[in-house]
Amino acid sequence: MELFLSTYTNKVDRKGRVSVPATFRSTLATHRHPNTVILFPSLKDTALDGSGSDYMDDLQNRLSLLDPLSDEHDDLSMMFADSHQLAIDGEGRIILPEALKEFAQIADEVAFVGRGAMFQVWQPALFAAHRETSRERTRRQRPSLPPAGGGRPS
Repeated sequence: MELFLSTYTNKVDRKGRVSVPATFRSTLATHRHPNTVILFPSLKDTALDGSGSDYMDDLQNRLSLLDPLSDEHDDLSMMFADSHQLAIDGEGRIILPEALKEFAQIADEVAFVGRGAMFQVWQPALFAAHRETSRERTRRQRPSLPPAGGGRPS
């Protein structure tokens, strides 16, 4: 699996178009729908979560393991209700919908933030503050990853 790595800041034009970083487009090209970006409001941050079609398929498969009548299923399935499937144009751009720009407080610039199997889109100043908070928490708590092959922590 190709990963989304690094952080890139790009301009948003008057029409809401923004260039998807070339390395992100390369990763998206490995997905079943290679010229598609899927964005939805983060359930945790004032940012947009982004991915390609394969990641969303994986989320759906994992969601299907929950009781469809549970509150947890209902809450997590909102990711799909709030998702926007965006086509990448011939110049490598997407058009950010107004609802997503408002949610993430995006105006004239965005930061594309690689998060491994997915990425986020942030208003750059909000991301800078978030990054500092996250780094400070990491210094204090000193988290560690589970051993390789050990599966996901619960």
